[in-house]
Amino acid sequence: MATSEPKVLIIEADAERGRELESVLRFINYEPVLTQDCAHWKAGIEDVDDILAVLVGTCTTDKALQKQLKEVHDLDEHLPIFLLSEKNKELTVAIEPASCILGRVELPAHYTQLTSALHQAEVYRETQSDGRHQRPVDLFRSLVGTSRAVQLVRKMIQQVANSEANVLILGESGTGKEVVARNLHYYSNRRDKAFVPVNCGAIPSDLLESELFGHEKGAFTGAISARQGRFELAEQGTLFLDEIGDMSLNMQVKLLRVLQERTFERVGSNKSIQADVRIIAATHRNLEEAITLGKFREDLFYRLNVFPIEMPPLCERVEDIPLLVNELIRRIEHEKRGSVRLTQAAILALCQYNWPGNVRELANLIERVAILYPFGVVDVGDLPDKFQTDTVVAQSTHFGDELLNSAQPMQYQLDAEPRLPRDGLDLKEHLSNLEVGFIKQALDDANGVVAQAAKRLGMRRTTLVEKLRKYGLHRSDPATGV
Repeated sequence: MATSEPKVLIIEADAERGRELESVLRFINYEPVLTQDCAHWKAGIEDVDDILAVLVGTCTTDKALQKQLKEVHDLDEHLPIFLLSEKNKELTVAIEPASCILGRVELPAHYTQLTSALHQAEVYRETQSDGRHQRPVDLFRSLVGTSRAVQLVRKMIQQVANSEANVLILGESGTGKEVVARNLHYYSNRRDKAFVPVNCGAIPSDLLESELFGHEKGAFTGAISARQGRFELAEQGTLFLDEIGDMSLNMQVKLLRVLQERTFERVGSNKSIQADVRIIAATHRNLEEAITLGKFREDLFYRLNVFPIEMPPLCERVEDIPLLVNELIRRIEHEKRGSVRLTQAAILALCQYNWPGNVRELANLIERVAILYPFGVVDVGDLPDKFQTDTVVAQSTHFGDELLNSAQPMQYQLDAEPRLPRDGLDLKEHLSNLEVGFIKQALDDANGVVAQAAKRLGMRRTTLVEKLRKYGLHRSDPATGV
């Protein structure tokens, strides 16, 4: 079966290193293409297209490596290159200035470093592909992550972006709904036209009509001149109606008419104006419940809900927190507002918090610690009190050295006191192993019955089924046959 994952070319003569890189790349959902023949690497990619980046490893001599880099550049002058090197080892080869070398990846490679590098490659390819630097800096940035939920959102964006279908983005406040809307616009045929956001909950209902449709001079007290509305400003582009659930019923009727007839009138005018606008709406409210309560029109809901996209809360994508922290720190550094680093114990504490404010709350925390501890290292004790729980304090000071040497998920006990290895550990792998261990224990205790295991783990059955599928674990539920 053909794969849709981005392809990454690995040119590495060392077979063991090559296999390790393949494993890590597959784990973070990239398709590795490995060639060990540094001299004739092109022969191994004759049938491969759409390569995202190249990882260049050891060659027989520095001269061979220099020749190889030139060949990669000649193949595609915009193909991002990352050099593979051991930690703290300086490169001795001279690098051609024309080569698109974006950086180095230290070995042994960890998923966090590789993900960050390949995300950098994606941004670079986007800005170089047509000679124009059009992509806003923060596009897709808040969608950083390897969790199943984020991958699903990315896939849905790719599927619907180039259509004219109305999209309804659902999710809690702070999950990144506007980021999704901006990506939908950017990857659509309307990307060269305006993206116009409107927060329907922030504008008083008696002013929202004028804000959306504009008004003529003298239409009401204070209308001293004619004014275009957001629909006109978004002509041939995208209109983003944020917090659509807060719109009054009276305005809902008027919006529905525009969606049906594709025309509108300015306030104080009877002249119809054509509206060639794509509508993307978002809300944190349960619109189906609002319909039952008579607070939202059912016909408008079905007009907007052509293609729903649900943004997951941060507490359901805990494995993405280390990547988000790195991305938020990198953003602060890019804006020259300082820098900060978090210990792995501090990251673990963040992973155990429930994040009611979602990604926005995490961004505020990172900005706060960057101000409090400029260019410093933040540990658990430096975090706000709400992150200081007995479990966090106990686990932050004790990890097992065996974690780095174990390739299989381990069994853990709540009263275990493992210690953090001196060289650190891969937190995502550790948390995944921890989760797999507890899931297996729960299934064993429940004799394979998923519903009982889910109850024992304090989660919904459907959530556990998704996790079983994610980790490739076998399950058996007599009630459902799965």
